[in-house]
Amino acid sequence: MLLSTLEVLVPPLEVVSLLQSGPSDNRVDLAFFSDGYMMDERDRFLEDAMRLVTDLSANQTFATVRPLLNFWAIFSPSQESGVGINGQAKRTPFGLYRDGTELRGLYANNSDVALMACASLGNKCNYAIILGNDPLYGGLGGEYTTTTASLANGALVLRHEIGHSIIEIGEEYDGGFAYFGVNAAHNLSAVTWTHWLEQQEGQTSTLRAQRSLMPMQEYPWTLLNTTEPWTFSFLSSGNYARYLIKFSLSGLPSRDDLTILFDGADLQWIPRKDIGVDRWHYDVYKDTLLSAGAHEISFVLKNGELEGSAQLCSVEILEYGTEDEFNATPGHYGVFPTFSMDNETSYRPTNDDCLMRSVTKPNFCKVCLEGLWLSLLKRVDLIDDFRTTCGHDRERAFEVNLVPLAEFRDSPVSSHENYRITWLKDGEVLPQFAGMTHIDMGDEAGTYRVDVQFSTEEVRVDEDGLLAATRSYTVTQTCP
Repeated sequence: MLLSTLEVLVPPLEVVSLLQSGPSDNRVDLAFFSDGYMMDERDRFLEDAMRLVTDLSANQTFATVRPLLNFWAIFSPSQESGVGINGQAKRTPFGLYRDGTELRGLYANNSDVALMACASLGNKCNYAIILGNDPLYGGLGGEYTTTTASLANGALVLRHEIGHSIIEIGEEYDGGFAYFGVNAAHNLSAVTWTHWLEQQEGQTSTLRAQRSLMPMQEYPWTLLNTTEPWTFSFLSSGNYARYLIKFSLSGLPSRDDLTILFDGADLQWIPRKDIGVDRWHYDVYKDTLLSAGAHEISFVLKNGELEGSAQLCSVEILEYGTEDEFNATPGHYGVFPTFSMDNETSYRPTNDDCLMRSVTKPNFCKVCLEGLWLSLLKRVDLIDDFRTTCGHDRERAFEVNLVPLAEFRDSPVSSHENYRITWLKDGEVLPQFAGMTHIDMGDEAGTYRVDVQFSTEEVRVDEDGLLAATRSYTVTQTCP
């Protein structure tokens, strides 16, 4: 039976719990909706959704904030299997499709249905994720997130797009148009992550941008052929010490299928093992300067059987200063230039440590991870429950249940965490109850309060006090 919500027909929704950490009214809930899974593919959808949840939350990305999250699978059978291509959706609840055949954006033809389906679940759907039954790269962010069941790319796309939605941040990769949030600055006086910089760079007077330049970037999204290579020329100033060639390809499972020439020299690219025809990103680093003048890069298809599927998705050249001018060391935080599609410059916190920069990375940088904590804690109270009871001996007890972080986690995490629990009566601290979640107080009248302060090394600045919570109860009558 279809549910009509504001003139939008919502399909039947089977709700299945995937991973729960607490009550939905005090958690952030992510719901995976099926699209392109027929009735006999229900179990596959549940397996695909659970695999993505595990990839997100088990050991990386969302692992430390997992106690703030719930995950659900929402199954609605499709009449056809898979996702549409060439702008044509299949007969599925949300109508996922690709613009052409390129492995790029994955659009929903029935956006209103997706939004209303999420709304119909109440607090079980704070963020909707539409999971397309397709083995190859694709996805999109916005009011909802789309991704596919791709083994290589599904989780990568999802964690990047969910980062946009939850943390409310823009891109870090070059060639985009949206650079905003905690991971972006548009001048050196507006850097908001100075508390994560190494001491010598943390002083505003010495804050400097790492020296780099993007002389060339293209998103061809072009199908390759054996008749004519895809070739692009660009100019270098010759003023930088080293350079990086970045490109992404799809439909090219073997090294012998494609030759990439840079100024006539074979780059000897190596495809990711078992990537098959899925999309992947590649970096070729050269520890030498580019000479001043014109340079050329060519992608030469060698395997004619791949015409119609072999695709060059993107290509970019970056030039870097010396090691003193550009610190590319993993884990180093500074002010790194990012170049937009209009070649305008903004700044990001790390060279290449963040999945918002490189989707092949499994983790957020520290700046984005701090932003993730703060964004989630705007919606989650650290106190799940606070109650008082009277015992048979007319003794009054107070108990506080906390979100299972720090010492209350089911499984420990590598980052240092701590809960500080303080009890007060009529404003006076009761030191004998420090750190306790249950106290017995006799039966004296007064106002009893518990203050909870959570600390984690993943959050250094909490201007809004989101890592704190308090509850109080005034006793006016004795226990019966």
